[in-house]
Amino acid sequence: MTFLKPLSLVIIALFVFHSLPSVASTQEKIVVVTSLKSDVQALDKKGVIDIFMGKYAAFPNGKEATPIDVEADAKLKAQFYEALVGLPLARVNAYWSRLKFSGRAKPPATEQTLDDVKHRLERDESALAYIYESFVTNNMKVVYRFD
Repeated sequence: MTFLKPLSLVIIALFVFHSLPSVASTQEKIVVVTSLKSDVQALDKKGVIDIFMGKYAAFPNGKEATPIDVEADAKLKAQFYEALVGLPLARVNAYWSRLKFSGRAKPPATEQTLDDVKHRLERDESALAYIYESFVTNNMKVVYRFD
């Protein structure tokens, strides 16, 4: 009889665990945004990669592009780079360490919080940032959505 009690607890725990939504399904969508003042209407994934990984410092229309990383939200930053280039944040940081040392490219500018990013986008039409879709405001233009 005492064996049934722990077994029933295990069964209940498994039921509860499997009825919870998975982390992947509850993850908030990330979008890439720019200033409403920007001429850029949309970017493809290659364009976003080229700008955030330092290949190009301009939008396809030739105007300056300033990619922005969010420093205080490591989870957002890690999710963004995993979705963008399929690499963990440690590998992306190592990539930038090598490029900075060689002087070949400049890493993205940084803002501490999503609110700082919001303010940067309001005043800098060259800014390009990634944020959670729920943080998009009327002063931002979504130029790329991850599938």
